Amino acid sequence: MNGTYAESGESMSLIVQKFGGSSVRDIQRLFHVAQRIRRDQQQGHQIVVVVSAQGKTTDGLIEKALEICESPSKREMDMLLSTGELMSISLLAMALQQLGCPAVSLAGWQVGIHTDGSHQNARILRVDTRKIHQLLDEGKVVIVAGFQGVTENGEITTLGRGGSDTTAVALAAALKADRCQIFTDVEGVYTADPRIVEEAVKLQEISYQDMLEMAAMGAKVLHYRSVELAKQEQVCLEVLSSLNEAPGTLVRSLRDSSPSLRGLTADQTTLYYVIPHITLEDAGRLMTDLYRQEIRPDLAEQPAAGQLCFAISSHQRSAVTEGLKRLRLGALLDENYAKVTIVGNGLTAIPQLKQECDSALQEAEIPCRSSWLGERRLSFLLPRNQAQKAMQILHPIVLRHRT
Repeated sequence: MNGTYAESGESMSLIVQKFGGSSVRDIQRLFHVAQRIRRDQQQGHQIVVVVSAQGKTTDGLIEKALEICESPSKREMDMLLSTGELMSISLLAMALQQLGCPAVSLAGWQVGIHTDGSHQNARILRVDTRKIHQLLDEGKVVIVAGFQGVTENGEITTLGRGGSDTTAVALAAALKADRCQIFTDVEGVYTADPRIVEEAVKLQEISYQDMLEMAAMGAKVLHYRSVELAKQEQVCLEVLSSLNEAPGTLVRSLRDSSPSLRGLTADQTTLYYVIPHITLEDAGRLMTDLYRQEIRPDLAEQPAAGQLCFAISSHQRSAVTEGLKRLRLGALLDENYAKVTIVGNGLTAIPQLKQECDSALQEAEIPCRSSWLGERRLSFLLPRNQAQKAMQILHPIVLRHRT
């Protein structure tokens, strides 16, 4: 894939566009998206669209499942959850057709998005692009269900959190698209969430590595796995708003410059575990088990002999619960924490950075349970109800140390 964008009047581009659930949550938003897609096609571009389930549809489906069974099978949950995207793609296709724009919707299995067999957290193995190319050559907009795929045995799978972003990146790579646009409800990637920090600055571009760190530490604008795939396949992403025409943020390969800060993010769903009685052997087994599931416990420490403490995001709770059960370990769980993280390059080489942050938090009377400093991030474990205040306190430090 190349990073050049063909403009109107130049040679035709193949564009992959992804719209999240909030962008298509109702009929008005659906038609707004449809009009934007139609305009791009009328400019001579071939358009492939990836769509998430509308609004809170997925949450509603999960609630229905839990009314039936406390622990539904992962296979049946994939069958159920995949229907949310099917509704979105068919409605968007209807909206485009109503506007006079030829369009066709395709489920993941119809496209040929082949995955492994890990229900609810599947990985894309390959994408068959023949049907998409055929439909594009017929002049149609192709609308693909995000978040889902199919195994070699014909089993429906879902891709886990951020699955629609990952679908879009995988399609862009397989199709060798000229653009991969991720439309959200913000105008790009900022130095902090602009809904929390009014002074947040929009970034014109950000490296894959910095975006990976921000996504891993709680930034919701892009999911970690999609950025990881974009980096691997060298897919240049453009993050922009579905609500206006403002320029967005490019996510691509960039050379690291001198030590500097890029942004500030928070995971306000952090769970803090204390395992009071554990051997080094069992601690190693638990951590290995979690790593195999792509879970990286953070701020891990052994403050006392036979005791292990670590933090994870709330969506990883079931994996920890299962691991503790297998090892027959008891744990104390505190759900009142958040993890606030500064992301950048060469953080350990920035003089007095941690002391500056510690002082700012102390002056604001925000207690810090634990902290961790590495080359690319500085994280603080704080009371959840103080997370937004901490971001507002620390953001000026980020701005002072930006290049």
